Amino acid sequence: MLSLVIVLAIALAVYLGYKTNINTGFFCFVFAYLIGCFWMGLKPKDLISFWPTTTMFVIFAVSLLYNVAAANGTLEKISRSLLYACRKFPGILPYALFAVAVILSVMGAAYFTVLAFLAPITLIICEEANMDKLTGAVAINCGALAGGDFPTAALGVIFRGLMGTAYQGAPDLTPIDDFTATLTMFGLAIISSLIIITVFRFAFKSNRNIGKGVAFEKPEAYNKVQRQTLTLILSMMAVVLIFPILKLAVPSVKIFSVIAGQIDVGLVAIVFAVIALLMKLAPQKEIIAKIPWNTILMIAGAGMLIAVAVKAGTITMLSDWIGSNVPTWLIPMALAIVAAIMSFFSSTTGVVCPALFPLIPALAAATGLNPSALFTCTVLGAQSSAISPFSSGGSLILGSCGNEEERNALFNRLLFVAVPISVGISAVYNLIVSMVM
Repeated sequence: MLSLVIVLAIALAVYLGYKTNINTGFFCFVFAYLIGCFWMGLKPKDLISFWPTTTMFVIFAVSLLYNVAAANGTLEKISRSLLYACRKFPGILPYALFAVAVILSVMGAAYFTVLAFLAPITLIICEEANMDKLTGAVAINCGALAGGDFPTAALGVIFRGLMGTAYQGAPDLTPIDDFTATLTMFGLAIISSLIIITVFRFAFKSNRNIGKGVAFEKPEAYNKVQRQTLTLILSMMAVVLIFPILKLAVPSVKIFSVIAGQIDVGLVAIVFAVIALLMKLAPQKEIIAKIPWNTILMIAGAGMLIAVAVKAGTITMLSDWIGSNVPTWLIPMALAIVAAIMSFFSSTTGVVCPALFPLIPALAAATGLNPSALFTCTVLGAQSSAISPFSSGGSLILGSCGNEEERNALFNRLLFVAVPISVGISAVYNLIVSMVM
């Protein structure tokens, strides 16, 4: 009964937010408080501790730095440069953005970092090139996720660790080769992403005119302020990337591991934002005013409510139901859909995979299904809804919108177009993958 009430509360919060134009996060706060404290008996301080502070802080911190670049025209200049580079084949822009995101992720950049860097640039490129903004958003989101699945990339390392942990709970079963499993996952994620991007690229009429009527003029040279801003952005990326890469390349040198463990994209962004302010690259008042507070509040509320769901055992209930009620051949698709539902509001690495991965070894042994396929289907399913405006990917993209009108329009399209299409394609794709593997 409790789990049903929580699921209905989540759906009602989304509906009320959409119908009333009041931030959905506020409704999530109310439902989390009523259900958590008055039904489940949680202490108010425990409920407040459910705030997704990491996600909120990253959005805030990264916004500060990139608002500097937006205010002085640096982001626009970067966008025009990439647009000019694709002037002969403007139709490939979604794939070019996807490739850039994949490369950054494979190099070791965290999901947050890639989207934080590319989202503002992508939205400007879409505006300049007459490209559908939803297509651009999907392209970089897919690239950041797929590239991150590489065995030595940020997400891939986490997935390998969670696979090992899952088999610790089933000591009588032989563990799979986690490196090979994540490498396979990476390849399948690339294919899945290209399918999704292609659907968005050719399904919308707004993309039929990419590049048409656009004057692909060579951008003017960066002025002094823009050069300094670009140097700061590239320096931040280097700081975020270099030590994780060195840690992987030279694991015997402990200092690299120590420093890598202290590198956080949000804190690093704050440092460089302060440097930018000291250099007077943009007015402080202007960059603070551009922080996407609505997005931050929405993420806080949604994160609190989904944490209540986890505490209530709703996620465990869904997982148990899969194992006992779903036909064997549909289990991979069911895992993907449940993972997508969970990831709609929560973190793939923080909630979804830690909750579902421990079920897979025993489930694979009981059904004869390939455990690597089940791990892959779970991850790809979770990643298919990461574009949700309530999840980290969608929230970072929304936070990059230039104004409230644009943000509201994109919010609706992320929620009612991007998520259903991506989840639907992923479900069918995962079913095929499970049959082949």
